[in-house]
Amino acid sequence: MPIEVRVPVLPESVAEGTLLNWHKKPGDAVSRDENLVDIETDKVVLEVPAPQDGVLAEILKNEGDTVAGEDVIAMLDTDAKAPAKGKGDDGKEDKKEAKGETSQAPDLSPAVRKLVAEHDLDPSKITGSGKGGRILKEDVLKYLEEQESAPSGKAKPEPEPEPEAKAEAPSRPTTEPAVPLGERAEQRVPMTRLRARIAERLVEAQHTAAMLTTFNEVNMQPVMELRKRYKDKFEKDNEGVRLGFMSFFIKAAIAGLQRYPEVNASIDGTDIVYHGYYDVGVAVSGPRGLVVPILRDCDQMSFADIEGGITEFGKKAQAGQLTMDDLTGGTFTISNGGVFGSLVSTPILNPPQSAILGMHKIQERPVVENGEIVVRPMMYLALTYDHRIIDGREAVRFLVTIKEALEDPARLLLQV
Repeated sequence: MPIEVRVPVLPESVAEGTLLNWHKKPGDAVSRDENLVDIETDKVVLEVPAPQDGVLAEILKNEGDTVAGEDVIAMLDTDAKAPAKGKGDDGKEDKKEAKGETSQAPDLSPAVRKLVAEHDLDPSKITGSGKGGRILKEDVLKYLEEQESAPSGKAKPEPEPEPEAKAEAPSRPTTEPAVPLGERAEQRVPMTRLRARIAERLVEAQHTAAMLTTFNEVNMQPVMELRKRYKDKFEKDNEGVRLGFMSFFIKAAIAGLQRYPEVNASIDGTDIVYHGYYDVGVAVSGPRGLVVPILRDCDQMSFADIEGGITEFGKKAQAGQLTMDDLTGGTFTISNGGVFGSLVSTPILNPPQSAILGMHKIQERPVVENGEIVVRPMMYLALTYDHRIIDGREAVRFLVTIKEALEDPARLLLQV
């Protein structure tokens, strides 16, 4: 019996999505809850599972098409059976089966299959970075580069991007297009829906908020010494959860937010909304760009809870498994550009939040303590805030609160 495959109901904040890539083609057998297609929204990538066992009879929406919630995108025949595989019309064994590639073929997108075939590659030797270890186009290109750079490797021409590869393409080109020597190369790629949404929100923040940034610096030596002293026992007592710096910063930020509630507030029309909870967004990097999952009720979380939550978000971001709930809400954000080597920067607000804290690279610098020049591991801190709701005095004092808490971590325990 034919049944419809529909797009899941999308949250109110998400109007539509884009079909990324089909994992099945017409005639393929599918199992109930098996992922049929990925849909990219401006927040996350959603999976559309098969509603029943059967055979994918017809695909009604192609890769790259825009779809809305509950749109019919395919038809599934629950009574049909998939045709037998392994023999062609001439009765001979399929060439791919002869090479032992049968198990890999269904997991490769058309663009990846084309690249693998053109370069006569063994997919089992390529490490996939997609969901469930699925091989993406950039994984194949990276593998080719590694083969070319090896001493015994033979350079092979890089194929031009194919139209069907747009679902696999990163937000920016990872390799330069092949052009004749002496010509200046250009490559035009469409923005992903996530990148377009990021651009929209950043411009919105610039146009709607009175953004101002205040800076300070913090001596990280007390935190580093504390972390060094207890990190092994912390990891042992908390089932492998490692003690990082972010939990100290979140705890210090909570102390500041409790002292200066306007930093944890937001503007709604002509009203100021003071939030009685502390949901902190932590920027993490994934294959599709920078995303900001939310740690809920951070004031009630232990250091281990915070570190474990951040680690889990990082894994989910890399695997593309963050959900709408993971990315929705938040009253304050922390961004750590230091992991990429940033020494100082001015972070941009994440509307409707009124403030964002920027962490930076820890670098040894000479400072004066008690009239003497000493070398300390220093970090610049940046607080960008909405001047419509937060005065400069409160912003500076908030940042000083974070500085004092980090330079004397006992304050976090005693709440002073």
